[in-house]
Amino acid sequence: MDQLLAMRAYTRVVEAGSFTRAAESLDMPNATMSKLVQDLEAHLGTRLLQRTTRRVTVTPEGQDYYAKATRVLRDIEDIDTSFNIARGKPRGHLRIDVGGSTARDVLIPLLPDFLARYPDIRIDLGVSDRAVDLISDNVDCVVRGGPLDNSSLVARHIGDATMVTCATPAYLKQFGVPAYPDELKNGHRLVSYVSTQNGRAMPFRFERDGARTEIKVEHRIGINESNAHTAAAVAGIGIIQTFTYAVADALKEGALLEILKQWRPPSYPFHVVYPRNRYVTHRLRVFIDWLVACFPEKLSEADRTLRAAPRQSRRQATPR
Repeated sequence: MDQLLAMRAYTRVVEAGSFTRAAESLDMPNATMSKLVQDLEAHLGTRLLQRTTRRVTVTPEGQDYYAKATRVLRDIEDIDTSFNIARGKPRGHLRIDVGGSTARDVLIPLLPDFLARYPDIRIDLGVSDRAVDLISDNVDCVVRGGPLDNSSLVARHIGDATMVTCATPAYLKQFGVPAYPDELKNGHRLVSYVSTQNGRAMPFRFERDGARTEIKVEHRIGINESNAHTAAAVAGIGIIQTFTYAVADALKEGALLEILKQWRPPSYPFHVVYPRNRYVTHRLRVFIDWLVACFPEKLSEADRTLRAAPRQSRRQATPR
């Protein structure tokens, strides 16, 4: 039995909550994963897991072994990392999760620089707007915007995104240009972003002279993926409120026009988030430091694009 591999397999089963998910995260057959844990239990002479057809439960002995095994695995990681640091070459595998439009418009355009700097780091990039469980999904870190409500995670601020309210010229010509946020309630068609966490539509938020307001109007359509949300606006379905970087090209080309400019939404904070109790590897640390250095500048590019975007004219849309 490869005891070190068996320990890694066992700790992943505990963290993932199932043999199948653990096997997938370690890229090994389910049968191999099961055999490793069985051999480990036989070697220790005790049962670590209670298995049923529906769930895996950790025994008291299994909890104790998990705590000690994770310390050993972290020590081994620490030893490996210390040699990598000495050589100045962080290496290994990073699993990162990021939202759709943030991946497309911010992170992926930046990644060539990171990969050139750290050629021995391999990245698996999960792209979706759904919330992931960093432990059970075996993710090293996530890049997410908005408020944070999980105290078991560590968050490092990496920048603030501006937001805009916009629609197509054709839509504004047909329905008119709202002069005030409250006018969105008067027959306008809103395309809402729907949270994947709670299924609720995000309200349209506005700020002027330090005063904030929210507009909650029944939307024409709700979408829970950021790229599709932008596409709906470009298709002329209605008005959206989104990150500037997600619509920068459409604004620059005139496919979308910003409205209610004097009531721009408050800025949206972004963080890189990772588990509090997980050892921070050298490769993860350099990735986080790199994000902190380059992410804000990429967000600023979108703001510069917004300033250069075509201005709305009365020929494009007539206020109601």
